[in-house]
Amino acid sequence: MNIFRLAGDMTHLASVLVLLLKIHTIKSCAGVSLKTQELYALVFATRYLDIFTDFISLYNTTMKLIFLGSSFSIVWYIRRHKIVRRSYDKDQDTFRHYFLVLPCLLLALLIHEKFTFKEIMWTFSLYLEAVAILPQLVLLQRTRNIDNLTGQYVFLLGAYRGLYIFNWIYRYFTETHYVHWITWIAGLVQTLLYADFFYYYFESWKNNVKLQLPA
Repeated sequence: MNIFRLAGDMTHLASVLVLLLKIHTIKSCAGVSLKTQELYALVFATRYLDIFTDFISLYNTTMKLIFLGSSFSIVWYIRRHKIVRRSYDKDQDTFRHYFLVLPCLLLALLIHEKFTFKEIMWTFSLYLEAVAILPQLVLLQRTRNIDNLTGQYVFLLGAYRGLYIFNWIYRYFTETHYVHWITWIAGLVQTLLYADFFYYYFESWKNNVKLQLPA
């Protein structure tokens, strides 16, 4: 554990809390992509298959439970909650997210560190997480009218991954034989997908105007 890893985890946790705050308190999921949330639920379900078999630390297990529980809770809210689901814009959230799943699975079968079921699923979750934000970014470009909480949620998600890159750099220079190319490349791709959003986010903050993405 180092300061960059901890900051990344707390930023990731903050992004989830911001989204749950919006959905639970305002009873609205406007501007939130169900497709992205379903992909994240799949990411955590396949990444944390070891949750009941491999104990690393109380912190590690707690974070796994939080991300698993929150991701499926958000999907339930959008799909099933009698009030929240009314605000879901399915006509705009049309990204065919299932087209992302199979290529990521095939890539995991081809490029992995060890050919075991858990390792393949873990690698698959890395590849899928790298592109899971795409439906959300497309939805924001289509709707253009981005509320503060949704903007903060996406910003915190991108910041979490950026902090993890600093964590990897720190560990590379402080730990012996710390090399994980799959994790690094997937994380870099994921961070680059946020570049356009970050630019307009900081522009809106600097000019004190409402965040809008170009169509």
